[in-house]
Amino acid sequence: MREKIKQLLNWPRRHKWWTLAIVIVAIIILMIFGLSTKKSAKNGAFVTVDITRGDLEQVVSATGEISPVNTVSVGSQVSGTIEQIYADFNSQVKQGDILLTIEPSVLKSSVTEAKASLDAAVSQRNLAKSDYVRDKSLYNDGFIARAEMEKSQSQYEQAESAVVRAQSQYEKAVTNLGYATITSPVNGTVISRKVDKGQTVAASFQTPDLFEIAEDLTKMQIETAVSEADIGMIQQGQSVSFTVDAYAGDKFTGVVRQIRLSPTTTSNVVVYTVVIDVDNSDLRLMPGMTAFVTIIVNRAEDVWRAQNSAFLVRSFENIDPAAANISTANHLAILRDKKVVIVEYKKGLVTATDTEIISNDIEFGDKIIVGRMGQASSTKKSTMRNRPRGGPM
Repeated sequence: MREKIKQLLNWPRRHKWWTLAIVIVAIIILMIFGLSTKKSAKNGAFVTVDITRGDLEQVVSATGEISPVNTVSVGSQVSGTIEQIYADFNSQVKQGDILLTIEPSVLKSSVTEAKASLDAAVSQRNLAKSDYVRDKSLYNDGFIARAEMEKSQSQYEQAESAVVRAQSQYEKAVTNLGYATITSPVNGTVISRKVDKGQTVAASFQTPDLFEIAEDLTKMQIETAVSEADIGMIQQGQSVSFTVDAYAGDKFTGVVRQIRLSPTTTSNVVVYTVVIDVDNSDLRLMPGMTAFVTIIVNRAEDVWRAQNSAFLVRSFENIDPAAANISTANHLAILRDKKVVIVEYKKGLVTATDTEIISNDIEFGDKIIVGRMGQASSTKKSTMRNRPRGGPM
């Protein structure tokens, strides 16, 4: 075995010309292979983007909170301790139903006091009236001076005014006693109860909120914030789709009802409130849920479309030298049946990912050529060629 290996190693020494010939042939083969590979890379396969048929939607995305269209806050105009509560969370109430009562003893005392003051004022008025009638008769008969008669008249008029004031105080006390019984102002559902039995309600400076009642939970709304960059595309009546975390995978729909003109600034961004009407007949949506909204501002159905990256080519030089001077602004290089075809087109609806292609020369199976394998992009070459002299490299 060692002898055979030794003979094999000594063979190139004994056959120098054969060895040199083999090396030369190997170098030639490698050079041919390298040139072939380089040429193949230079004339490599086209890089293409598919043209498809389908729908396009231009949308504006936002978030907002779901809330009832009309929510009524029920408060108290009188102070006191809550005696009894008749409604709770989720209670269905009708207009006039009793929600709670406030302990009325203090208010009843005020009514009694006001009634006593009224009775006293009426009695005083009746006496003053009698004196005035008598003095007027005596004055007409010439028994008293005019000044005495006018004094009686003044006292009677003052007593009459005192009765009016006392009557007003009495009616106010009776009204306040009625406020001790809190009733529902609308038909709806109690979505919030903010007090408990035995709690003291103080209405001295402002009306405290006791309940929140949603008038109709089958009709909800979403208030979303849309930036000033997108608000120009929003119009009343546009369709809306949205999702909520509570029902993953389910899509709900709505309609833009209002674009409020009052702007707000958040993190140096001006935003406008867009109100969206939502049908909640199945009562799945609840107040306070966060909605992830997609407002459909434009839509194109059954059109030719391609990814936006297909329209970045600035020159056909690397694709078809014969078409190097044709404008890429309104022409596309199409690969059809392994042949390059230059077709005219217009851009239609442009979304975040796709662009509509308007052309009568597009066929099924066409692909947009964006370059060749192994070559620098035409975009880069065009950028270098158009760079001003003396500018930064």
